[in-house]
Amino acid sequence: MFILRMIFRSFSRQFRRRLLVAITICLSSAVATAMLGVVFDVGDKLNEELSAYGSNIVIEPKSDAVVADLYETVDGSDTEPTSFLKESDIQKIKTIFWAYNITNFAPKLNLHADITAGTGGDAATVPVVGTWFNTTLHLATGETSVVGVQGMRSWWTINGRWARDDADEAMIGADLADQLHIDAPGMTITLSRGNTAATVTVVGIYDSGDEENGAVYVPSATLQELSGLTDSVDEVEVKALTTPENDLARKVSRNPAAVTQEEWETWYCTAYASSIAYQIEEVLPDAVAKQIRQISELQGDVLNKTRAVMIVMTGLSLLAAAIAVANLMAASITERSSELALLKAIGATDGAVSRLMLLETAVIALIGALAGAGLGVGAAQLIGQVVFASSITLRPMVFILVAVLIAATVLAASCSSIRSILGVRPAEVLHGR
Repeated sequence: MFILRMIFRSFSRQFRRRLLVAITICLSSAVATAMLGVVFDVGDKLNEELSAYGSNIVIEPKSDAVVADLYETVDGSDTEPTSFLKESDIQKIKTIFWAYNITNFAPKLNLHADITAGTGGDAATVPVVGTWFNTTLHLATGETSVVGVQGMRSWWTINGRWARDDADEAMIGADLADQLHIDAPGMTITLSRGNTAATVTVVGIYDSGDEENGAVYVPSATLQELSGLTDSVDEVEVKALTTPENDLARKVSRNPAAVTQEEWETWYCTAYASSIAYQIEEVLPDAVAKQIRQISELQGDVLNKTRAVMIVMTGLSLLAAAIAVANLMAASITERSSELALLKAIGATDGAVSRLMLLETAVIALIGALAGAGLGVGAAQLIGQVVFASSITLRPMVFILVAVLIAATVLAASCSSIRSILGVRPAEVLHGR
């Protein structure tokens, strides 16, 4: 009871100074909670944002991939594929360990065909891509998944609408549309290869901002029928939520035989782009899955820099709190020097007085930390909505870590104050010296 009365008297006599300490701890706790909450959740959010810019894994037939590696083929736009994957096997990639991380994929059959707009005009040979626009897959697990280029090309500007997979429809690039004098959707075009022709209606003109503006996109079934390549595709684009590559992932990529069994299991059970690609190859033995390293490296670089900035902000807020609390406690001890000297004069030890001061500060810090944690939760959600347009999931580890950091900060700030207490000499203070 005596200690409680002392703490209450301390609060009532130095209310403004104690309030400043509580506000300082509150602000520091709020910043730490918000920043660390975002740090722990920012990986998935950034992956979702960056994955909007296309696939990060590409699947090709093994034989074509070997030839491309041997001859360092980069752009195969003027050539046609010589080997293919079965389109009906593609959905197997949703059966791998990291199936839920694969958010979208789209098979592609890349060929060339002669195109004629309307009922007349000259024919031109152009790239034609057979793909899935927005297909609903019914998986063996009983689940359904909607996949296709509609979800992979969010940056395209569309004049008209997306084509349907079960109709004789097409989408044409803006550059090719200008070349063929197609100003608006609704015109009919004829695609032909040899003696086979297909008539489709242009329902959308897209602007991709790159070389794809010179191509035509049609449902894969249409191009397969036109080319006689039933159930065939030569490329699959995959969009997956991945973990940035670290030293372990790079070590496995360089030489899988050099890693231990434990390292291999860690790599296999982590959502690296390389481990997802490896598991895709397990279910598609005739395919090679390659990660698009520019996108993977960009994701890792942006994620690491974002986390570093937030951790630095957290550290600076804690440092500022430590300095402020130390100064406020020093001023408080100076004002209470007579009270502390009297306590020591009637028999209180240095340890007892120090514990009293630490307990007072701990109570204030607890109140400030709890209030700050509540503010931090709100700030984290605000950051999530403004930056990522989604909520931030605050893990329990965030609150544990913030509690530890605040406790360490308050303890560090109290050290200098405790040294001042040890230097108080009752006889000198009580005699006004």
